[in-house]
Parts: sequence; C-alpha cells; structure tokens
Amino acid sequence: MLPRDTNPGGTIFGGVILSHLDQAGGIEARKQADKLFVTVAIRGVEFIAPVFVGDVVSFYTRTTRLGRTSVTVTIIVEAMRYRNSDEVVRVMEAEAVYVAVDEHRKPIPITDQV
Repeated sequence: MLPRDTNPGGTIFGGVILSHLDQAGGIEARKQADKLFVTVAIRGVEFIAPVFVGDVVSFYTRTTRLGRTSVTVTIIVEAMRYRNSDEVVRVMEAEAVYVAVDEHRKPIPITDQV
C-alpha cells in the first residue's frame, strides 16, 4: 500500500481495501463462468486490523455458493507487515455476491443449460 492511500490517522483507507476486495471477488466469480458479473452485495464486512503504508496485502477468495445467476464469494484479506515480513495479519473479511448479466445488464443464467 502506498502513501496516497492513507487517511488522516496514518493507515490505509478502508475503502481502498474494499475496492481491491471487490475486484478480487469479481475475479473469483469470473472463474465460474465466462460472463460479465456485477456486484450486487458485499455483506459482513469486518475490518479486523489496520493496514499500514508498505504492507503487502493479499486477497484470498473462495466460491461458497453458486446460484442460477449468482456467485457468492468469501474473501479474506491479509497483510504482511512492512517492518516485519514474518508477521502476517488478517485485516479484513467479507462475503460478496455477483450476478451474471447480459449486454442490457439483465441477469442471465451462469450455465447455458437447456
């Protein structure tokens, strides 16, 4: 994380981490089908620990539910501390829901089953 992402308290803005979390979840959803996915919900967002400038942040995703048009993804965020690379801390977790849509932004089935 870079200095431009810091808040007045000297830590990384939660919204910056949330933006990356959403992108990571969208990549996981796309693994389920070659479709355009949009975010419809981010639930249970928990900010567990601060992220500091210089920390290396990793996003771990797992599909936890596959619906007809939606994919639910659990995302865990960890930070490897800049000052102590042996220290890895869970900093955030959330669940996000993505829906497959067509060119008119209407929900479509994930699989092309007949």
